Amino acid sequence: MKRFGLIGYPIAGSTSPALFARAYNGKWPYDLIEDPDFESAWNKFMSSYHAINVTAPYKETAAARVKAEGGWLSEESEVMGAINIAVKTPEGLKGYNSDFLGVRKVLSDNGLGKGSVAIVVGYGGAGKAAFAAARDLGMDVTVCNRTRKAFPAAEGEGQELSRPLEELPLLVSVADILIYTLPVPIPELEGLSCPMILEANYRTPCLEKATDHYIHGSVWHRAQGQAGYPLMTGEEPLL
Repeated sequence: MKRFGLIGYPIAGSTSPALFARAYNGKWPYDLIEDPDFESAWNKFMSSYHAINVTAPYKETAAARVKAEGGWLSEESEVMGAINIAVKTPEGLKGYNSDFLGVRKVLSDNGLGKGSVAIVVGYGGAGKAAFAAARDLGMDVTVCNRTRKAFPAAEGEGQELSRPLEELPLLVSVADILIYTLPVPIPELEGLSCPMILEANYRTPCLEKATDHYIHGSVWHRAQGQAGYPLMTGEEPLL
């Protein structure tokens, strides 16, 4: 029987097993492979699982490992240097980023696209997916982060730098949506409001009262499952 799972650390509170079980009526086992050591977690995948989801802090490391083992990465995964799905296939390992596919769908479903303005806070795995998806939809995207991060320029050549978090209140004042991908609140959120907010953290959200149009992280989580589970199992989910 095929086995599936999630690697990351810490992941004890993840709702991924319940979502996967709901998607396939419990047809396949889905385990939390919680391990503070990437090598150990990856070896468990390679020895016992058909496909896995990947979460923090292993998304970038897993993408590099797929390539190092002669595998293939989807176009969006190559751009971001991060995956959240690794699958064993007859052609070798394949890596995908359904975070990108999921957030792109959520943004599009909420009427955002070319000409819309987005502020992405955080530039880890989820932040990179949000940035790439918003840019792919033709949105004007600015990244805010505690440390300066470089990312591809809109014109396709060169790089742009993220803006400091101190500028967040000013940037949000002219944005259509704030996409918050950090796992905890930051002082710069004090008094902040935005016409629309999408928060990646679905377990302990902090911005539900900062807008009249709040998109809970579970919506993103479900959308990435809808996009990603067929890549893992070869079957459409019931979500």
